[in-house]
Order: sequence, then C-alpha cells, then structure tokens
Amino acid sequence: MKAIVYVTIKANVLDPQGNAVREALHALGFGEVGRVRIGKFMELELNTDDRAQAEARVREMCEKLLANTVIEDYRFELEG
Repeated sequence: MKAIVYVTIKANVLDPQGNAVREALHALGFGEVGRVRIGKFMELELNTDDRAQAEARVREMCEKLLANTVIEDYRFELEG
C-alpha cells in the first residue's frame, strides 16, 4: 500500500519561502500569481494490506515526525 502525504504551512502562519517564490515569479513576468504557499510531498510504501491500520500508522507518523503540527497541517491518501 502507498501513502501520499501532503504537509503545508497553516493559513495563519507566515510563509517567507512562498513570498520569495511569488516575488521571483513576478520578476520573471508572471504577475498574475497571487499568494504562494510552500509545502512538502511524501510517498511512503507501507508493508500492510490493512487499510485501517495503515491510516492509523500514517496519522501517527505525521503527528510524531512528518509534520510540525504547531505550524503545519497535513493530509494523506492511501493507494492500493
């Protein structure tokens, strides 16, 4: 089974990296770009066929390591 994990900065937290990318895009002539938020994308291969167990374990991974839940949100999808 594969888990696809997305981690993004919470909406109320400043994103200086996103602002830098927005400004660089504007400098390159892409003035239509508004807000930019930077995040992380991860694919995890899981050695289980138990969907409920996989969901619980991925949630635990996100809470303990993959996301800083003070300033980041996460979501995930399971495939397979």
